[in-house]
Amino acid sequence: MKTAHKSRVRLSVVSFTVFAVMAFLLAAGSPARAQVTPAAGYTPPDDTPSIKLGVLIFADYTYQQKPTAKDADGNDVNPNSFNASRAYINVTGNISHLLAFRITPDITRVTDGSLNGSLLFRLKYAFAQINLDDWLPRGSWVRLGVQQTPFIDYFEGIYRYRFQGTTFPEREGFLSSADAGVSFHAAFPSNYGDVHVGIYNGENYNKAEANDQKAIQIRGTIRPLPRHPVLRGWRVTGFYVADNYLSNGERKRAIFDTTFEHKYVNVGFDYLDTKDQQSTKPGSKDLHGKGWSVFLTPKYVRANGSSIEALIRYDHMEPNNEITTVGGTTVAGSGTNKRTIGGVAYWFPHQGNVSFALLFDVENVTFSDYVPTNPATQQKVFLHGLVSF
Repeated sequence: MKTAHKSRVRLSVVSFTVFAVMAFLLAAGSPARAQVTPAAGYTPPDDTPSIKLGVLIFADYTYQQKPTAKDADGNDVNPNSFNASRAYINVTGNISHLLAFRITPDITRVTDGSLNGSLLFRLKYAFAQINLDDWLPRGSWVRLGVQQTPFIDYFEGIYRYRFQGTTFPEREGFLSSADAGVSFHAAFPSNYGDVHVGIYNGENYNKAEANDQKAIQIRGTIRPLPRHPVLRGWRVTGFYVADNYLSNGERKRAIFDTTFEHKYVNVGFDYLDTKDQQSTKPGSKDLHGKGWSVFLTPKYVRANGSSIEALIRYDHMEPNNEITTVGGTTVAGSGTNKRTIGGVAYWFPHQGNVSFALLFDVENVTFSDYVPTNPATQQKVFLHGLVSF
């Protein structure tokens, strides 16, 4: 009971702090602006309402080398298919220079019910945004609604190969890219970094809230040397999720991340630590996972804006290292997942944030030390395509 009370107090304090800061900034900032006489040459902010339409498409051809499958006659076959794994329609707009919004539907493959196998549109993002550039460094805001979670949205700005597959913590099932809630983002002056903190349902964007528990997520990032001609691309990040499956049933995630961006290479390293207690009943087990991931994307940039890039990535995850033995035999706690990804991509010439890319890659996933048997090795060959406009 004490733990549950402390969780509610912590959540209340964070909630009050976020809303109090925002209320003060908005209440104190607007009147002051109204009383100031614009200086000569002053250009007022553009408050003209606007709306923009964009698209994002992930398409691929997948050939599964391992394991093989059986067809209707019992023959061994290598499954292969053409897929559209993602199709966004991004609707973004500004009501004024202070107020913005985004609505993004996504597709997903239905795996049960009468629509089994169909591609179904669902809501991925739907949020309102209050821009705080009048009071805080540019890029500061508050969001309310179904929105990006702090870590994955940040990380994918550096690792731009989500169209190959999701990032390490999301691929292992420990994080989601979006959830419903309220969050606050503040940029540090002089490009020294930023902080993003939010309160979310904790059930991810594709599920309804299941209980009275809320997830607190916070990410802090610093650039140690933002003015150095080379090392300004180096960033160090800490991320933490405090959540519960139910009262006293912990769901915690912690990530240490460091990345380096350069015109000719991007590099990143993540260390992930997780704790899950889905039940507090006698005999229930705590799951404690740990893992790490590293990626490298060297690239050759041509004068016309196109580039040829290599994708090299390795993931190492132990979903549960809490060892349980019965009669001297390990019955839980063992198991290691190892994922290797290698590929070559061509990014076509583009302007601004528009992108078109093709990626040929091979992914291999092995499993070891599982009880009683290891899952089968997975080996797939892909041709991935990206359209972003």
